[in-house]
Amino acid sequence: MDNDVYGHINNVTYYSYFDTAINRYLIDEGGLDIHNAPVVGYIVSSNCQFRKPVAYPEAIESGLRVAKIGGSSVTYEVGVFREGDPEAAAFGQVVHVFVDRRKHASAPIPGEIRAALERILAD
Repeated sequence: MDNDVYGHINNVTYYSYFDTAINRYLIDEGGLDIHNAPVVGYIVSSNCQFRKPVAYPEAIESGLRVAKIGGSSVTYEVGVFREGDPEAAAFGQVVHVFVDRRKHASAPIPGEIRAALERILAD
């Protein structure tokens, strides 16, 4: 399903990869409970630059870092690479605003998540 009619991964699929890389990091390193956490991240902005095609079933890898951390928001930089290739096939930015799940209002980034984000903050 990842490939489009032209035989390469469809551009919209990269956004799914970005979301997966970010949430996997938040779960594994920030302790995010995606089902029960009172504060979660909502994507409010995203973009992607495409450099070269990739086609399923080629293996891919992703790279993730943080470009900016605010009080309730974070800007991520994400790259998608063919496995073992140092040059990104696609890269982009994603902005999360952390939101109180019940109030649907912005909330401070939870401490454990903030600490995990700071560990991958770009210089």
